[in-house]
Amino acid sequence: MSNLIDGRLIAQQIHTETAQRVTALKARGVTPGLVFIRVGEDPASQVYVGMKEKKSAELGIRSITQVLPVSTTQAELLALVDRLNADLQWHGILIQAPLPKHMDQATVYARVAPGKDVDGFHPLNVGKLMLGDTDGFVPCTPGGVHELLIRSGVKLDGAEVVVLGRGNIVGKPMASILMQKGRHANCTVTVVHSGTRDIATHCRRADILVAAMGVPEFLKADMVKPGAVVIDVGVNRIKDATSKTGTRLVGDVAFAEVQPIAGLITPNPGGVGPMTIAMLLANTARAAEQSLNG
Repeated sequence: MSNLIDGRLIAQQIHTETAQRVTALKARGVTPGLVFIRVGEDPASQVYVGMKEKKSAELGIRSITQVLPVSTTQAELLALVDRLNADLQWHGILIQAPLPKHMDQATVYARVAPGKDVDGFHPLNVGKLMLGDTDGFVPCTPGGVHELLIRSGVKLDGAEVVVLGRGNIVGKPMASILMQKGRHANCTVTVVHSGTRDIATHCRRADILVAAMGVPEFLKADMVKPGAVVIDVGVNRIKDATSKTGTRLVGDVAFAEVQPIAGLITPNPGGVGPMTIAMLLANTARAAEQSLNG
């Protein structure tokens, strides 16, 4: 029996549920609308937005992409966000990272109306997550990891969890989700990072490990308790002379050596990645539902 957590399969389950919600919304006269904003021509951003647009169309969500030149000023970008905030046909706004260096990412993300912040990055939504207020939007990647754990039958109540990484996009919200007092949470969470003195000791006591440090193959076999659940969030490009491109993508987990020890483990790719898009579109459906309530 495989110990792999199939992120593609679970993402498809969520997509099916989202499509049903979109159908119900259309029956009430509302088509969920999602705007992507991309500044510049970063190749990876083009691919990511293209994937999100394609899946949106499959689920019946109307989407458009606003592409701005890299020379766009921050004031011009904020003015566009203001116009979209006021436009009732759009329920979700996603600003694709990375932004040009002359823009302040925190300022830009904070300009999106909290009710349209389907990425979950607005300070109001971040605060709601910390407080356990379920009215806000949860960031898509940690929200996706949470769904992977729930739908894979992982026991969360009372579990020892170690989150590797303290970033605003994954590490901090992941810890907040799992430490909440409530269903599918109640974990004891330790966050380790570059300033932690003995990361391996913390990791070895964990029932669940979420690796999101952005360090290629950081989590080794000797850091994992036998039977632990291992979630690999990392996406890192490393040199590989055997590859046609000279590089290959790896996660934050040394997969080949950790898989035999883990109780459950996400592959990379095919684990967390598909869940991020699934949660984004589920958030968009929810934003449209909330627009009907007021």
